[in-house]
Amino acid sequence: MPARGQRPRLQFARSDSACLLGDCLSPHQMSAKDHVFTLGIEEEFAIVDPESRELRSHIHEILEDGKVTLKEQIKPEMHQSVVELGTEICRDIDDARMHVTELRSRLAALAARSKLKIASVGTHPFSHWRDQLITQGERYQEIVRDMQLLARANLIFGLHVHVGIPDRETAIHVMNQARYFLPHIYALSANSPFWVGHDTGLKGYRLKVFERFPRTGIPDSFESLSEYTDYCNLLVKTGCIDNAKKIWWDIRLHPFFDTLEVRVCDAQSRVDDTLAIAALIQALISKLHKLLRQNVTFRIYRRRLLDENRWRASRYGIDGKLIDFGKERETETRSLIHEFIEFVADEVAELGSRREMNHIERILHEGTGADRQLAVWGRTHDIKAVVDHIVAETYEGLRELDLAAKATVAS
Repeated sequence: MPARGQRPRLQFARSDSACLLGDCLSPHQMSAKDHVFTLGIEEEFAIVDPESRELRSHIHEILEDGKVTLKEQIKPEMHQSVVELGTEICRDIDDARMHVTELRSRLAALAARSKLKIASVGTHPFSHWRDQLITQGERYQEIVRDMQLLARANLIFGLHVHVGIPDRETAIHVMNQARYFLPHIYALSANSPFWVGHDTGLKGYRLKVFERFPRTGIPDSFESLSEYTDYCNLLVKTGCIDNAKKIWWDIRLHPFFDTLEVRVCDAQSRVDDTLAIAALIQALISKLHKLLRQNVTFRIYRRRLLDENRWRASRYGIDGKLIDFGKERETETRSLIHEFIEFVADEVAELGSRREMNHIERILHEGTGADRQLAVWGRTHDIKAVVDHIVAETYEGLRELDLAAKATVAS
């Protein structure tokens, strides 16, 4: 069992140079036989004017400057006030921490060159979607033509975590079982209580915005990889989608890479929150994979039941109750998350992520990103102070240097 700081032999499924996140990851000469549970993390950031605290449509300038320092690890999104970062393939959570921290630091440097800030949050507290420019490009124009107002209003920011599993047949069965835990994970990640200047009353409003899109939410279970493949092929054949990347479920088998991608989480303001949630997801996938190899399976629940917990997680975060379907009763969300941590304890030890589980305990004690935003609002009744708080947390733990100067030198 590896000690903290030692790297277990974990491996991404592919042995070619394909990228895990948007064709940007390299395999680092890893061998496919070393097996599974590597990480890839995508984070979506808001570009913010530090004076007005409004979103700023400035992605083109940041992309142009970022070609040297971030290369293919920086990508535009549909709105010009949104930018996405994707790590390289990470062998373990320590590797992921290094990548996430460095990418955030470099993005902050690029924003500083234009006297702007970045903010990691599920929804901007008050900027309105109608004021945002749409990114140029056929891909985004096609989405707007297809989705119309739904696309223009989809001004949200997510955290996506990829975990490598080389056997796609196995991955489908792991995905079926992991669906049960998605509400628990979302409750921990809830970081979007405000929408266009309103306190929504929900801890996670982002999910309610995104679920207006088709092919979102918790997926149904699949009997086999072939059933899943037939489903995807049917959607393409009938013109519903042109490729399976337009299936935007809370968890999906990635269509091009041998990973399970958990997409349910709000973007996290603090680096530590991002890494803790990613580590919990990694440990879960490892646990379910191990049980499957032992011919032990976690019970599969229907989507309509899981959606009840999904709603509760969005509404209350960690302060409410989820349904324990095995016991057929409501249970405090915090209690169920503690059971979740116990469930994956052996995998946490094997993967070397005890530090991250300790941070999960901190979130349970101090509150989620949504709780912290609402606390600032409760103290100040100043929505701009909430933005300042989000920005400050986004910059926690970033490299202590002249970020603007760093970007200038790198370019």
